[in-house]
Amino acid sequence: MSGTAERLDAFMARANAAYYANRDPFADFTTAPEITQVFGELLGAWAAVTWQAMGAPDPVVLAEAGPGRGTLMADALRAIRQTAPGFAAALRLHLVETSPGLRTVQAAKLPGAAWHGRIEDLPPGPLLLLANEFLDALPIRQFVRHGTGWAERFVADGVFTEAPGGQPRWPGLTWPSTDAAAAASPLADGDIVEVGEAAHAIAATLAARIARDGGAALFIDYGPEHSAPGDSLQAIMGGKPCDPLANPGSADLTAHVDFAALARAARAAGAAVQGPVPQGVFLARLGLFQRSGALGRSNPARAAGLMHAAQRLAEPDRMGRLFKALAICHPDLPILPGFAA
Repeated sequence: MSGTAERLDAFMARANAAYYANRDPFADFTTAPEITQVFGELLGAWAAVTWQAMGAPDPVVLAEAGPGRGTLMADALRAIRQTAPGFAAALRLHLVETSPGLRTVQAAKLPGAAWHGRIEDLPPGPLLLLANEFLDALPIRQFVRHGTGWAERFVADGVFTEAPGGQPRWPGLTWPSTDAAAAASPLADGDIVEVGEAAHAIAATLAARIARDGGAALFIDYGPEHSAPGDSLQAIMGGKPCDPLANPGSADLTAHVDFAALARAARAAGAAVQGPVPQGVFLARLGLFQRSGALGRSNPARAAGLMHAAQRLAEPDRMGRLFKALAICHPDLPILPGFAA
């Protein structure tokens, strides 16, 4: 596309579609399910308790968005079969995945699953959806503050360009656009505001469905609790940061998830929201360290590695604070595991 300016969200969508279609993403980064089996086991237990709180519907759709190698769901199902056989019998497994290569890998671990290209294509009925590091790879738009006006970022020939006009709009929140509002705004000249329209749309779609049919969707991802300006676009290749605008399709492009905007979109569509809660707090409440310790006692050779993995997921200066857990759920559900103070 030499010489042609492409809006950032279109560029990011195109680049990530090529990346996930042609590369093994786990050669470039590692996610929580690959760090320790306990992560998936805890989410399986979370889903089982939530299913009981829903009234134990049979059948129920158990879905994962962005299932990677299938590790999280394989660990979750093992825990479900061991501790909640009624839930295991009632669930119908569905995966939201666009990559043909990853679908092949997932099929080997998760026989009997059904695949869909979009969350909107999941079958109707009560739903329990798990999504770990799914939202961060969705495309975003970026707007740059200039005085009392805005310019939107485009990409041309591997660098950012700007087109004047437009204004960032989030569900239930509009950034100031008048001179008076700008004078009272904490935004400064040159500040960048990111808008994840694709994530907002998914939150609204899931919320409307859950409010109608029942259920809950658990998202674990990284980003701030409150909406704030800043440029969070990044790229990872071989475990190291690289230029996100260079060689589209060769690296994983991600951005921080705005959990406050997700919550506003979900509530506006009729669902309740629980969280966000820091990942370390959430997993500790679910029993991360107890389960890791129990596995270590049964297999002493793995004990140190299991505890190191638990600390990596939970410690505030590692993944414990930046990553958050948020649940979109039916308004009649009680406080779900991990969200009670």
